[in-house]
Amino acid sequence: MSHIKRALLAATMAVSAAATAVIAPAGAATLDAAAHAAIQAALEDEHKAEAFYAAVMEKFGEVRPFSNIIRAEQKHASALNRLLQTYGQEQTVDNPYLGSAEVAAAVPATLAEACRMGVDAEIANRELYDTKLIPAAQDYAEIKSVFSALRDASENRHLPAFERCGSGQGQGHGMGMGMGAGMGMGHGNNAGDL
Repeated sequence: MSHIKRALLAATMAVSAAATAVIAPAGAATLDAAAHAAIQAALEDEHKAEAFYAAVMEKFGEVRPFSNIIRAEQKHASALNRLLQTYGQEQTVDNPYLGSAEVAAAVPATLAEACRMGVDAEIANRELYDTKLIPAAQDYAEIKSVFSALRDASENRHLPAFERCGSGQGQGHGMGMGMGAGMGMGHGNNAGDL
């Protein structure tokens, strides 16, 4: 094959690949546009949750479960940024929603109401992963695994903590003394790491 034909073939293949995938640097795995968009949507969701929980604590103090779950949301964002790094994509390390007046205005008048909003947010988060994000990453085992872990954290840890809080249980100040499984040695309920 001539040098010109090889160059044309290579250019054609590059254009074709660009139309169907986000191109990663040499040595990195490729990521299709749908999976990339799913990671970005998950990261935005985690950032919005972190910002809302920070605004709740700004208004009511460092109260559980918000003080525990905000750290989990930060860990979730880090896990999603690691996925972007794995695929050679730009990471969003800084949360653009932190300190937003719009987010602060959404904080309700009472902590119990904020907890009920947390319940609604965690249910919506679970649904987002189940109906949109996990299906978009169907061809990527590592992304599906991270998405499933984040969805499970919402359903099995965050949601019960907010449900307890919304019913008046599990509220308190400080970091708790939990040793896992959500039980806090007499100092309130711990939302766990995720």
